[in-house]
Amino acid sequence: MKIQVTVAWSPAARQVHEWALSLGQGATVLQALEASGLPALAPEMDLHDAAVGVWGRKARLNQPLREGDRVEVYRPLKVDPKTARRERFRAQGARAAGLFSKKRAGAKAGY
Repeated sequence: MKIQVTVAWSPAARQVHEWALSLGQGATVLQALEASGLPALAPEMDLHDAAVGVWGRKARLNQPLREGDRVEVYRPLKVDPKTARRERFRAQGARAAGLFSKKRAGAKAGY
């Protein structure tokens, strides 16, 4: 019996590679990655150290897959999200950013 799964990998922003695979029952995340051809497309990537997930949740390489699963390979972050937010806030200024930046005319402070 076969299961249908999808493997997705994004090497850069706005670039997504997806493979629809038919694997045997009980196939693992690692088997799906190998069957996708990803090792040949990105030989510098070590699959055993790659961050992977199934439907957005972190997964182990030996995790068995189910029908319709989507295996995702995550690339490392270039910038810490907290640092990026602080820099954006600093560049915009305190008055132009935040929850209460767009006030209604005549409204009380904070609304």
